Amino acid sequence: MKVVLFCGGLGMRMRDGVTNAPKPMAMIGDRPLLWHVMRYYAHFGHTEFVLCLGYGAHHIKNFFLNYSETDSNDFVLRGKEVRLLSTDIADWSITFVQTGISSPIGERLRRVRDHLDGDEMFLANYADVLTDAPLDDMIDNFRASDAGGSMMVVPPQGSFHCVELDAEGLVEAITPVTSLPVWENGGYFVLRQEVFDHLPPGSDLVADACGGLAKSGRMLAYQYRGYWQPADTVKERAALDAGYAAGDRPWMLWENGRAGSAAPLDRSGRPGPMR
Repeated sequence: MKVVLFCGGLGMRMRDGVTNAPKPMAMIGDRPLLWHVMRYYAHFGHTEFVLCLGYGAHHIKNFFLNYSETDSNDFVLRGKEVRLLSTDIADWSITFVQTGISSPIGERLRRVRDHLDGDEMFLANYADVLTDAPLDDMIDNFRASDAGGSMMVVPPQGSFHCVELDAEGLVEAITPVTSLPVWENGGYFVLRQEVFDHLPPGSDLVADACGGLAKSGRMLAYQYRGYWQPADTVKERAALDAGYAAGDRPWMLWENGRAGSAAPLDRSGRPGPMR
């Protein structure tokens, strides 16, 4: 199944005043965030990638054009001949498509439609979030439905608390935002070609396409409470990098041999409806 990755945004919240590389090229250990996302999909057997490029596209192109398998694989050196004992991306197919500097996500998807070869189903991702979610389970649940699209949803992130007040301003309850019965977009999508029916020029993937499918009852949610970590800000990226250095790498399923843990299911045995 082809994987569309949106990696052309400006990533202003990731600016550290030092680099002008796009957000997916922020380093986690010795490889960029984009590589980690792609390795996640490859772990489940999905190695055909379509990269929606925009800002800083040359950084992404140069990384793969000059990719060194020896940086992360064992090898035997005999004279000047290198024999790799394992590989990272040798079996990957990567299509690089310039989709505009300031295009919204939906427009980027529209511009790569021809590269999906008319496949009934495909995967999509923002390329800035890491997880250990069981992708096979996510796909199977969607395949068993007749929905036009599916998105992984996760509990609200952050350490904030919601405060309930009475008419006199006295505090009645204090609730961690993570305990509220709401879900947020987790950035992992399984989509059918039907999604393009809701994508006019210049549109957004979530607000327009997913919103349109939801209104007609054709948008499925995959609820996941396991590991999910965005890299939207410099602080979040630094936390991922620190975890990597300390050996805390739950998203690296290809390294630790795990396949993720299943999402909580509702009484019907399927992930609950999108909220």
